[in-house]
Amino acid sequence: MADEEKKEKPKGSMATKILLFGVLPLMTAIVLVVGGLFVAGVLPGEGGAAAEHSAADSEDDGADAEDEGDGEQDAESQPAIYLPLDPAFVVNFASQGKARFLQITVEVMTRDAAVPESVELHAPVIRNNLMLLFSSQTYDSVSTLEGKETLREEALEVVQQILEEETGDPGIEAVYFTSFVMQ
Repeated sequence: MADEEKKEKPKGSMATKILLFGVLPLMTAIVLVVGGLFVAGVLPGEGGAAAEHSAADSEDDGADAEDEGDGEQDAESQPAIYLPLDPAFVVNFASQGKARFLQITVEVMTRDAAVPESVELHAPVIRNNLMLLFSSQTYDSVSTLEGKETLREEALEVVQQILEEETGDPGIEAVYFTSFVMQ
């Protein structure tokens, strides 16, 4: 009779125990952690309390900035906006009787959201004046770090001057050479 009791025991009891005491608590913990991260705004998406809180903070900051009326402080606190001047500039110049080429990829940086539109509108003039500036260089002058830095500062002045003449605001804070190839 003892043998019959052992045989009557259900076969799935071990699998049921593993599911109830092993997998189910683990899955519950994972769901709770992921849900908590989502609500906290750590995971991408609409988020929850943190996303609502940060949206409310940004609206409050905008209202405070308008009340202060200090435009210069606003510009410094705004995130940088980078705008590439595509395509890359390719110019040639003579160096000791050899034909030399210079290819420069240029990006400008501003913190004013209206400036990229102005840069795109006046891109033909900006590209023309930068092309003239780059082609007037000598191989020896741009082969040193100081020469490249001087050229970058001159490019900044050129872009700021054009925007100042056309819009009344220089708008651009910096010019960066993201690629600089001489051959």
